[in-house]
Amino acid sequence: MNYEQTVNYLYEQLPSFQKYGSAAIKEGLGNIKALCEHLGNPQTQFKSIHVAGTNGKGSSSHMIASVLQAAGYKTGLFTSPHLKNFTERIRLDGAEIPQEEVIEFVEKNKEIIAKIQPSFFELSTVMAFDFFAKNKVDMAIIEVGLGGRLDSTNIILPQISLITSISYDHQDVLGNTLPEIAGEKAGIIKNAIPVVISVLQEEIAEVFVNKAKEVDAPIYFASNDYQISFGLNRQEMMVKKQGKLFMDRLSCELKGFYQEHNIKGVLKVIELLDDSRITKAHIRLGLEKVATRTGLKGRWQILNRKPLTICDTAHNEDGIKQISTQLQTLICEKLHFVFGVMKDKNLEKIVDFLPKNAIYYCCQADSPRAMKGDILTEFLVKNNLQAVEYQSVKEAINQAKQNANQADIIFIGGSNLVVAEIEDL
Repeated sequence: MNYEQTVNYLYEQLPSFQKYGSAAIKEGLGNIKALCEHLGNPQTQFKSIHVAGTNGKGSSSHMIASVLQAAGYKTGLFTSPHLKNFTERIRLDGAEIPQEEVIEFVEKNKEIIAKIQPSFFELSTVMAFDFFAKNKVDMAIIEVGLGGRLDSTNIILPQISLITSISYDHQDVLGNTLPEIAGEKAGIIKNAIPVVISVLQEEIAEVFVNKAKEVDAPIYFASNDYQISFGLNRQEMMVKKQGKLFMDRLSCELKGFYQEHNIKGVLKVIELLDDSRITKAHIRLGLEKVATRTGLKGRWQILNRKPLTICDTAHNEDGIKQISTQLQTLICEKLHFVFGVMKDKNLEKIVDFLPKNAIYYCCQADSPRAMKGDILTEFLVKNNLQAVEYQSVKEAINQAKQNANQADIIFIGGSNLVVAEIEDL
């Protein structure tokens, strides 16, 4: 098989969360354990940092990887979902896994794949473990796919665990309250392994503290230790550590306001690594060039300047709230909002955060999970928002471009799958 045939085989043979949602999840860790055992338990052959959370785990994973790359670490990075190409999920020093490696792995393991019938994510995970072990990485940053406790990645024994902010998402799998969701994320906290919580959220802090006590794991709330303040243009930040100046005029290539919370968690993780090879200069370089070094896309990414065109993969209640808050700080004549969501999203929870002055271009991503454009449009109109339905993401973007003048803003988002269909991403 060539690469395209191999990826098609993976999608056809293995259930994918990107396509089918929670129906693609395989219960328990039996499959991933069997796959890893078949391959000689590659997950035990490299050091790792494990990252969970509702929002910010992808950005945080990329930031940690970028800092470690700057410090000379041979760095593995496993994240999901991908936007354009499967190989985005598995990176070595920022470079995507070669297509030939994907082909070889699948061909070599077809028999065990047929026997175990893992999910798409389970196979992606073990492929990453195998790739990192073969390449003898100094450190692999492993992002949780969904939840934590029963996630396929949760068979690693990391140096440090990191949990980013918690909000409502995937309630059908993770629970209907924030403590229930936090409990699933807390499943990555392991015996005697330090855990960093990026943000102190009072209503769920006890969940993490109790789990850490249960397994005798040191726990740190990064927002207690690090304070960040921004200059007037928000291009640079001053970082204090326990009230004293830590770094001045620090900038990050990721410009979303929400990155402030992620940066605190990243800094605490780097601190706990306690490696003299990692200097403040490496932290500065790693954050300044995080997207460039690691290939991260879709986080408050500027696609064009005139008109200002931005995309972001924020797709749940808190993510939409953060994006909308930032959009409303920008000055423009009109805001053109290309918008699509998945069927499992609670529109009632999201609608109050959406900018009231925007024109909404409602569209359906090319996925069985996507909400139909007419349903989304009808809901927004009922809630007194200006919305028009389009047949595809491409059509919605093209129409927004036609309608916008140079003083306007175009925003594209609501789902990873919407952002993935941007042609010039």
